[in-house]
Amino acid sequence: MKPAPSHLIGDLADEHQALDTMVSALESAAWRTPTPARGWDIADTISHLYFYDETARLAAADPESFRRHAAELVAGRLGPDHDVQAGRSLEPAELLERWRQARAGLLSALAEPAPSGRIPWYGPDMSPASFTTARLMETWAHGLDVADALGLPPVVSHRLRHVCHIGVGARRYSFLVHGIDDPGDPIRVEVEAPDGSLWTWGEPGAADRVEGLALDLALVVTHRRHIGDTGLRIEGPVARRWLSIAQSFAGPPGSGRSPGLRPLVQTVS
Repeated sequence: MKPAPSHLIGDLADEHQALDTMVSALESAAWRTPTPARGWDIADTISHLYFYDETARLAAADPESFRRHAAELVAGRLGPDHDVQAGRSLEPAELLERWRQARAGLLSALAEPAPSGRIPWYGPDMSPASFTTARLMETWAHGLDVADALGLPPVVSHRLRHVCHIGVGARRYSFLVHGIDDPGDPIRVEVEAPDGSLWTWGEPGAADRVEGLALDLALVVTHRRHIGDTGLRIEGPVARRWLSIAQSFAGPPGSGRSPGLRPLVQTVS
């Protein structure tokens, strides 16, 4: 029944703050800037994070109440735009404050032991560490949408390791939600971190390999760039099949991004 590791909670807080800094100085009109996420503007993006950080707090603090909420969502009783409604009815300053309160509550809940040892979510239940990593991954991915909308560089830091890690770890889930049997062949993943060091996963001698920048791998597993718009080097049929469907997030398969978006450079922020 351990809480999430303190370094993960701290990294999640830092990822929250990086996005907060991006939007806090915007004029109200700028919150209506369209993002690459179809039909969403910046306010919708922050509203989405506000909704799910609040439900994540509920999942961590009161699992039974969360399960009732999740059942209502699955049954469609919350409506198709449940996660962006706040952003379409509140002024940006109030929406930002509500998101700050929700994420503060989430961080506090994650610092307490999980009641049952695992935290429920819309996909499989997760350990507190994996749950915290998932929230960081989603914050980074949606933060990139905001950065793209504003023409800003991506947030690139050591925290990308968490995004890559959950993407690699979700390999089996990626095959499952696409209705494809995972061949099970080992895949070696080697990516260059922002500081120039090497992050690795998998067996060193595996024939199937993925190499390149950590940023590029994070972009692909979060569906923020098409593989063809990255510099990833992929060897082997299983590695190619996996990256063509890889997703680091729970839920049904996403459509991803169309090719041709502007390239991103991995520079430390």
